Amino acid sequence: MQALFEVDTVRHDPFSSLRNRLEDTPLPEPGVAFAQALLKGTLQHLEALDRLIQRIAPEWPIEQMAPIDRNILRLAAYEILHEPGTPPKVAINEAVEIAKLFGSDSSSRFVNGVLGTLFAQRQDILATLPPAPSVEAAAQQQADAPNPGGETGT
Repeated sequence: MQALFEVDTVRHDPFSSLRNRLEDTPLPEPGVAFAQALLKGTLQHLEALDRLIQRIAPEWPIEQMAPIDRNILRLAAYEILHEPGTPPKVAINEAVEIAKLFGSDSSSRFVNGVLGTLFAQRQDILATLPPAPSVEAAAQQQADAPNPGGETGT
């Protein structure tokens, strides 16, 4: 979420932002791959996620939402819709906890409400989406991709 926030607010490079976050809070390699895949997937689906969030919360234009709330919603919505390995209720609970930690006093209620509606409409939404690769598949694709610069993708 912090890397998404940086990309959204100050246009930092997504994977440099993630790499900086991981220097502060290292993760085991599977966690790094998962974080990279979530970041990449969220950014790849950003426009569709924003349209969906806007449809669920029409009284809050996406560009006027608090950046923290907006990026928590984007990340959790991506995970709920495109990552079958994560139970939706776990993604919602994690998003609410992140909102409590980083957001305003009302962020957790707002995030919970939007994601609760998304979860209730999930089957209908999924029926309209093209299939997307799982985070594990995306992480494996990234790991298999040549890296001409020699840097890791963290």
